[in-house]
Amino acid sequence: MSEFRPVEGSFDAEDARFAIVVARWNSDITENLLAGALRALTRHGVSENAVQVYRVPGAFELPLAANKVAQAGKVDAVITLGCVIRGGTPHFEYVCAETTRGIGHVALTTGLPIAFGLLTTDDLKQAQDRSGDNEENKGEEAALTALEMVSLLKKI
Repeated sequence: MSEFRPVEGSFDAEDARFAIVVARWNSDITENLLAGALRALTRHGVSENAVQVYRVPGAFELPLAANKVAQAGKVDAVITLGCVIRGGTPHFEYVCAETTRGIGHVALTTGLPIAFGLLTTDDLKQAQDRSGDNEENKGEEAALTALEMVSLLKKI
């Protein structure tokens, strides 16, 4: 009986090209997410020339821009970064649900890794905690996900 050996990705995707689509809304948070993503990519050998950053007005615009970038065929993965903080109206639920659905749809229809770096928090403190210069930075996590998925898809 043979031993089961899973196929896994790694963070070795130095030759890959990445797009980062980042929302300007809540820019104090999203700029920290962007810094985290760039740190992770650089730490794993991705050159500055292999990364293009695109800015969109808010989280709701992330899926459209990610789709357009993915369809252009110039990148191996797209990292989406945004932040939606709960308020006193149902707006939070609508934006979070549709943005999440849209990002997932882009991944499935383009066949490219579309890393999900959208913070959906109850308050500003939670957003700050998840975008700080620490191991909790969700921008860094999204970049690591993109690296791993690019590597995995090359093995499939």
